[in-house]
Amino acid sequence: MTEAFLLSFRLASLTALTLLVLGVPLAYALVFKRVPLKPLLEAVLLLPLTLPPTVLGYYLLVLLAPEGVLGRWGLDWAFTFQGIWLGSVIFSLPFALTAFREAFQAVELEVLEVARTLGLGTLKRWRRVLLPWVWPGLLSGTLLAFAHTLGEFGVVLMIGGNLPGETRVASIYIFDLVQALEFEEAARAASVFVLLSFVLVLGVRFLEARWRSITGSNAR
Repeated sequence: MTEAFLLSFRLASLTALTLLVLGVPLAYALVFKRVPLKPLLEAVLLLPLTLPPTVLGYYLLVLLAPEGVLGRWGLDWAFTFQGIWLGSVIFSLPFALTAFREAFQAVELEVLEVARTLGLGTLKRWRRVLLPWVWPGLLSGTLLAFAHTLGEFGVVLMIGGNLPGETRVASIYIFDLVQALEFEEAARAASVFVLLSFVLVLGVRFLEARWRSITGSNAR
């Protein structure tokens, strides 16, 4: 059980960090910049919200297989940790991106304009104006991505299979226990998930309350 949970934590942590690095500038651009074909881009980015995990996992498996489009370019990541990491990033992107966008949408444009007229450059505006305003929302989105990845099953199973120490995360481990009729061990592992999920959701709610105390009711 320990090996499976450690692998889940590794996957969730790397996915959440990746989404923080990629999702924050993307959300900023969607809110404050004129993006060509913005509705179409948003629909593509949010598509994993409505796709069954097995469907997304299937297409990624086809792409990442040695004979697939990405596999032929050296990204033959099917049944590897890198593959389940890529799948988790794509599948959890809508959760993180939605929270990041809401954080930026709550920023008053007048405040940014004042900062710009006072001569603050882009980096200084980020450090002195944007980050103090949006950090609870960004952290909340990162925690949501972490929690969502931690409990993911379908995408990981389709792309990575069930390789101990490589792709068998905790959710798949519990599935294996149930199939083997080892219900007592499955119950212990499931109880760990319940506790972790409760702590993460509680943390997200705390950050949302903190964010509202900063922004008030100014979300657009």
